[in-house]
Amino acid sequence: MKKVEEKLKFTAVVIVLSDKGSKGERKDLSGPLAKELLEQNGYIVRKGILLPDEPELLKSELIRLTDEEKVDLIITSGGTGFSLRDNTPEATLAIADRNAPGIAEAIRAKSLEITGHAMLSRGVSVIRKQTLIINLPGSPKAVKESLEYILKYIDHGLKVLKGSAFDCADEEKK
Repeated sequence: MKKVEEKLKFTAVVIVLSDKGSKGERKDLSGPLAKELLEQNGYIVRKGILLPDEPELLKSELIRLTDEEKVDLIITSGGTGFSLRDNTPEATLAIADRNAPGIAEAIRAKSLEITGHAMLSRGVSVIRKQTLIINLPGSPKAVKESLEYILKYIDHGLKVLKGSAFDCADEEKK
C-alpha cells in the first residue's frame, strides 16, 4: 500500500525590489500577485516587503528572514535585469549557503517559450540554511507565469530541504 504524503504548510515571504515602488511613485502589483498565488497553493505568506534596489538592505533582510524568522520560502521580484541598480542576484548569492540553479534555469527556459527577453533575466535561486530563495523578474506577468510553472515542484524541494521527503523518483511517478 502506497503511503500518501500529507500536504505540509510552508511559510513564505515576498520581497519586491523597486526604487519607485519604495518611494510611493509606482504601485506594486507583483508583490500582491505573488502573495495571492502562493496562498492559492497552500503557503502561509507571513508578509510582503517593499524595498529600494539597495543590495545591503536586501542582504540584511534575507539573513534576518532565514536566520531569525526561519521562513521556508522567500520569493523576490525585481532587480534581476541589466540596469546598474539591478543587484538582486548578487545580493542573494552573497548570503547563500548553496546554489540551486535548476529553478532559475527552468524559469528562464519556460519564459523563453513566451518571450526572447527572458534571456536577459539574471535571477538566481539559492538555499540559505533551510530556506529556499527564488528571484523572479519584476513584472506581474513574469511573476504569474514563473510561479504557476514552478510551484508544483517547489513543495517537494522544500520537503527534502526540511527532511520530510527523501526520494525524488517516487514524486516523479505521481
